[in-house]
Amino acid sequence: MENDPGLGCDQFLCTTPRHAGGRVCLDRYHSKVSNVVPLSKARPQVLEFFAGIGLARMGLERAGFHVAWSNDFEPRKQSMYEGHFKDDENSSDHTFVLGDVGEVDAADLPTDVDMAWASSPCTDLSLAGGRAGLSGAASGTFWHFIRILRDLGETRPDVVVLENVTGLATSNGGDDISAAIKAFNKLGYSIDVLVIDARRFVPQSRSRLFLIGAINPPKDTTKAESNLRPDWLQWIFDDPELQTHRAEIPELPSLRIGGLGDYVENIPIGDERWWSDERVERFEQSLSSVQKERLENLKRSTAVKYRTAYRRMRNSVPVWEVRPDDISGCLRTARGGSSKQAVVRVGDGFINVRWMTSVEYANLMGAPDFDLGDARDSQVMFGFGDAVVVPAVEWLAANYLLPLSNGTLDAQEETNTLATSGLRATR
Repeated sequence: MENDPGLGCDQFLCTTPRHAGGRVCLDRYHSKVSNVVPLSKARPQVLEFFAGIGLARMGLERAGFHVAWSNDFEPRKQSMYEGHFKDDENSSDHTFVLGDVGEVDAADLPTDVDMAWASSPCTDLSLAGGRAGLSGAASGTFWHFIRILRDLGETRPDVVVLENVTGLATSNGGDDISAAIKAFNKLGYSIDVLVIDARRFVPQSRSRLFLIGAINPPKDTTKAESNLRPDWLQWIFDDPELQTHRAEIPELPSLRIGGLGDYVENIPIGDERWWSDERVERFEQSLSSVQKERLENLKRSTAVKYRTAYRRMRNSVPVWEVRPDDISGCLRTARGGSSKQAVVRVGDGFINVRWMTSVEYANLMGAPDFDLGDARDSQVMFGFGDAVVVPAVEWLAANYLLPLSNGTLDAQEETNTLATSGLRATR
């Protein structure tokens, strides 16, 4: 009999027509033990390339996926990854392979997976890098991802995701993203392209590009979705040489305009991490006249505010620049002084400054529950600065990737259409 959603059936784990999840149902009314499998196996399975410290995994698994296999070549990131997830070495539920992606053999990967996720290096694509594009040594590792998918043959997953900086869309005049899409197309994937700014979820300015590949793409929509596919991406969908689609999914939440103070670690002013008066004075002296006036106005306020600041090189002179809003700048890997972000506490007649802490990095990446263990600040900032914001992944997975993997995205679109037209919609 068809499962009633009121009987305790998990809609993502059910084979009934109502849910069409393509998975084994764990409903308590199923009497045969042979029909029940471990929850991790019942969820859509994911291969995680360029895993870093596992923030993509956190978002995917919160939405209902199970990451079965992961790879990264950085031992420090693997240490943080395993320190947080604490996967049982004797368990077959997850495998972490430490090493160069160029050495990964498709024959060694788990079979019967539903999706492959790749957060490939952005070093050669970002403004902070050399802009060598996909031919660069770091960002060029993307081609190993393509090689592995090709070598998987008919067993390759139906859905793939490439996450990277928005610079991929403009690198080499757009040639790089065109080449990437064509490579996916040759493997049978139609590609959707989205931009998601972390400010939709946390007070951090951090835009990222997502290429969503589907062997069985959903119905295409030409509906304008400016907060998902801005005008500067439309040329991709208009290019007749590229096989693309635009799935109709919900609008993103509005951009946050504040909230940094809620993510700042509560550190007493007497703590040694706050800079000395002399250092703060030098900090203020490096500011432009406009920024000095802005901070002085905040200083006179009885309410304490928080701002973030970066050190820049202007005319070969190092200066500090403070963000004017209650939002963090984009977190980086903190390998150099200019990439480290400072926290400015201002108000009630005082200005206090210190470096951003590991806890704040985790908070601003949407992972306040990440187990930092005994990792050093430099290790934490290196790991988080290279990562993707957890709630952004969770939103994308819940609203797009999971229904796409389960083959229910078109049905979801029809439901949304009924709901918005004022008709009664049922799930």
